[in-house]
Formats: sequence, structure tokens, C-alpha cells
Amino acid sequence: MEVLGRYDRVDLPGLGLKNIHAKVDTGAYRCSLHCLSAKEVNGVLEFILLDEEHPEFTGMKFSFTTFHKRDIKNSFGEVERRYVINTTIKLFNEEITADFSLSNRGSLKFPILIGRKILRDRFLIDVKKKNLSFKAKQKRLREKRTSRASHKASKKSRL
Repeated sequence: MEVLGRYDRVDLPGLGLKNIHAKVDTGAYRCSLHCLSAKEVNGVLEFILLDEEHPEFTGMKFSFTTFHKRDIKNSFGEVERRYVINTTIKLFNEEITADFSLSNRGSLKFPILIGRKILRDRFLIDVKKKNLSFKAKQKRLREKRTSRASHKASKKSRL
């Protein structure tokens, strides 16, 4: 079982996003994703993720035909009606399919909240640590580049 810290950088392959800051929150049941605006147009959910201040903001509009609405209690105990989509999140090179509620997290530091529903039976949490999945990803990329470079050098020396 992998260990996650209190926050990390994650990929959302289904949305084409990489290395987005995410907070691990064992107090939250589900995952949440920062969405500035979301609306239904003829049965299709259209939304834009993040906001202009976020470094990974693309302004790209996403459309989902499969979604639902759910009443979700926020951190203040108030119930909010939110859109929920199903997409993948990548941690430690593992793609996990999960439901993400769309909410305006603009005033918060982390645009993604990882809830305990996907953490359970997959990860241990060490609140003294941070970015463990991201660091493992960076290490894999470095090893891959080194391996390719040594392979090229070996191939060149044989010629």
C-alpha cells in the first residue's frame, strides 16, 4: 500500500490535466474539483475548470453527457446541490475512476480535494509528508531519460 502525504500533484487523464495541486482530505467522503462555472445545455453538462488565476488554467470547455446532481454537505455543514462527474485520477502511476463534485474552490489553495472514498484500501496517509506521488513520477521520468540516454550511447559505441 502506497503512502500519500497531506497534499500532492495529480493527473486527471480524462480531462487532459497534469500535475494539479490536490489536497488529501480524510474528512471529506468524495472528491471535489474546482469549477468556476457549470451549466446544463440541452441535457449536456458544460463547464470550465479552474479559473484565470490558476497556472494550469486553459479556458477549455468540457462537456459531459453522463453526470448527475447530488446534495453534498460542505465543510461548514451546509448542504449544496452540485454536479457530479465521473473521471480518472492518477496517483502513483495508478489510474483510479472516481466521482468528482464540481464546486467553486477559488478561495481555497487546492483546486482538487481527494476524499476518503478513493483513499480507503489504497493508500496510507502520513500528514508529515507531501507530494509523494509526484516525486515518484519525477523519479520514473528521470530513470526513463537516463535509460534512453545510456541505450543511445551504447548503440552509438557499437557503430
